[in-house]
Amino acid sequence: MDTTTNYINNFLNYLKLQRGESPNTIRAYKKDLFEFFQFVKTMPEEVDSVAIRGFISEQILKGNSKTTVTRKLSSIRSFFSYLYSEGIIKINPARAVSSLKVRRNLPKFLTIDDTFKLIESPSEDKFIVQRDRAMLELLYGCGIRVSELCSLNLEDLNLKDGLIKVKGKGQKERIVPLGQKAKEAIKKYLAMRHILRIKKRFATQEAPLFINNRGNRISDRQVRRVVIKYAKAIGIQEKIGPHTLRHTFASHLLMEGADLRVIQELLGHSSLSTTQIYTHIDLKHLMEIYDKSHPLNKEEN
Repeated sequence: MDTTTNYINNFLNYLKLQRGESPNTIRAYKKDLFEFFQFVKTMPEEVDSVAIRGFISEQILKGNSKTTVTRKLSSIRSFFSYLYSEGIIKINPARAVSSLKVRRNLPKFLTIDDTFKLIESPSEDKFIVQRDRAMLELLYGCGIRVSELCSLNLEDLNLKDGLIKVKGKGQKERIVPLGQKAKEAIKKYLAMRHILRIKKRFATQEAPLFINNRGNRISDRQVRRVVIKYAKAIGIQEKIGPHTLRHTFASHLLMEGADLRVIQELLGHSSLSTTQIYTHIDLKHLMEIYDKSHPLNKEEN
C-alpha cells in the first residue's frame, strides 16, 4: 500500500470513528480523493493550490455540475485539513482555493392533493403494500431522510407516546413526533411483519423496522423504487423520490405557519440557513395566491 492510499484510509477511518459519517458519505470522499490524486499524480505533501485549481477546472470542463464540483472540492479541503491537523503537512494548500458560487435550486414539492393521493395509493391488505404505506406515511409525516428511514429499528419506535428516535447525519439523534395516520399505518404493517417473521423464522438478533420479504433491512434504492412506483401509478410525471417528500413535509409546514426553527429541529438541520431555503418556496406560493386572488389581478385576466 502506497503512502497516499495509507493517508486516505486513515482519513476515512477518522470520518467513520471520530465524526460518525455515514457509509455513503465515506464512499463519496474515497471516490473524490482517489480521482484527485489520479489527476495530480503526486504525493499529498507536494500538492499545491495550483494543482487543486487545475483539478477543479478539469471537472468543470468535463461538464460536471457546480454542485458535484463543489462536493469534490469539499472532500479535498477536508482531507488536507486532516493532514494539517495531524502534522503531516506544514501548509494547507486547499485554504488558498476559493469556493465555487453555486446557485441553489428550489427543491421540488408536491401539492397537498397529490401528496395524499400518493400516500393513500398503497391500499391492498398485503405485507409489502402495508410496508410501503407505512414508509410513505413516515417520509411525509415526519420529513425524515431516506437513510434515516432505512436505519430505523423497532426499538426506535414509541407508538404509545407517538414518537420515533431518528439517527441523522453524523449519528446525531433527534426525537420526531408521529402523526395519527403514521401510527395507524405502522401498526398495520407491524402486525403483518410479525406474522411474516413467524412464518419465515427470521433471525431476531437485529430488528430493523422496515424489511423485505426475506427479512433483510430495506435499502435506500428499494425505497426510491417504491416512491417512483406509486408516483407513476397516480400520474405524477415529474421525477420525484423520497427526498421530494421531505421537501414537501417542510414546505407544507411552513405554508401552515410553522416556525422556521421548529422545522429546523424536525428536519435535523444543524444550521438554520439550510432550512431557510423553504422561505423562498413559501414566498413563491404566496405570490401565486396573490396573482390568483387579488381583485386587481382578476380584473386584468
